[in-house]
Amino acid sequence: MKSINYLHKTLLSLSLVLCFFACKKDVKDIEKVQEKMELKASSTAIALDENNLSKGIVTFTWEPARAQSDDHLVTYTTRLDVVGNNFGTSTAIMNYEDDGVYGRSFTSEQLQNWANEKWKIPANQTFTLEFRVVAEWEGGSTFEAPEVRTMRVNVTPIKTIVFDADKVFLAGSAILGSTRIEMPKTLENANQYAYVLNLQPGDLEIPVEYKGATNYIATADGVTALKDGTAVAIKTRENAFGWKIETAGKYRVVVNMQKATATIYSPAQDLKPASVNWILNAVATTTEVNALWTYGEPTGWAWRAGSWTQSLADPQIFVYSGPALTGRTKFGVAPTNQTYVYTGNNTATNTAVTLGISYTVYSGYSSSERDAYFSLPSGTNFMVLDLRNRTYVATKR
Repeated sequence: MKSINYLHKTLLSLSLVLCFFACKKDVKDIEKVQEKMELKASSTAIALDENNLSKGIVTFTWEPARAQSDDHLVTYTTRLDVVGNNFGTSTAIMNYEDDGVYGRSFTSEQLQNWANEKWKIPANQTFTLEFRVVAEWEGGSTFEAPEVRTMRVNVTPIKTIVFDADKVFLAGSAILGSTRIEMPKTLENANQYAYVLNLQPGDLEIPVEYKGATNYIATADGVTALKDGTAVAIKTRENAFGWKIETAGKYRVVVNMQKATATIYSPAQDLKPASVNWILNAVATTTEVNALWTYGEPTGWAWRAGSWTQSLADPQIFVYSGPALTGRTKFGVAPTNQTYVYTGNNTATNTAVTLGISYTVYSGYSSSERDAYFSLPSGTNFMVLDLRNRTYVATKR
């Protein structure tokens, strides 16, 4: 019996070995494909241009990937990031490229803003961009491996003068009771401080506290006369400095520490909220825009109030900071379906939003605007809607 069992096991093992070698003859290596895509940059070293912020400073172009059968559909995806981030979902600028488009350009303004706000690169520090293009195929009877190309570009940022500050105040005899008032940072720009207050004739000082020491912001040319509504270059000094306030009233004070400027608006020159005209229930309506409502997929197709804050630096800038929004979204000046809206186009279509990209804002109350939406990506929880300059930027914080 033991001999029979042994013989049975031996024959079974032998048959398995023979099957293995028989099957192995049918296994073939995947043929190596000849990739065709080539990626180039207009320059591998650039210096951002503060005098031409909206002009393209670097352009990436690529040759089409290898040709496939008509059954295969090729798509191109691009990503831009800083070396070391590995194209993370929270840091990469991603775009799905249109059919037949083999290039992507970026402006000095985009790169400077992303460096400061998205990639958190210290002011005046050079950095290296990493750009990647991926070609992928769908459909067809065979799997086609994607083609991937990556290259790097060294970037010198726009030189900025950043004043360090723990706190910024308003003081002087122009303030009622001569009390000292702390200026808050603006939501839209952490390097900017703003405040609106009543002033009387006298001197307006802007003390700055940093590491226990107090200095004063002064005009770069030492002139104390108010240049109403005009941004003036500033510096810091140890001795007190005051702007001459001649007329009592409500003033708006804006200090941009990154641009090293200060702007003081008197009641005569103060910035005004947006004003829009629209039709509500067949009645002409005029609205001074001091609040916004949100509508679309994230709100269950209902108008939602709250989460929008009017900037102290400019009443035509609104900042959303709240629950994450995803999907088709538009913004209105009143919680009604007839309202005047702000959205991504005036063609009753959707505008796909990429986080960190600035989009042109369209507005109106016809069906062309009311049926148009921004399509927000997952995780959008911070937005800046600038009605004065008609721009919109969504980010994830």
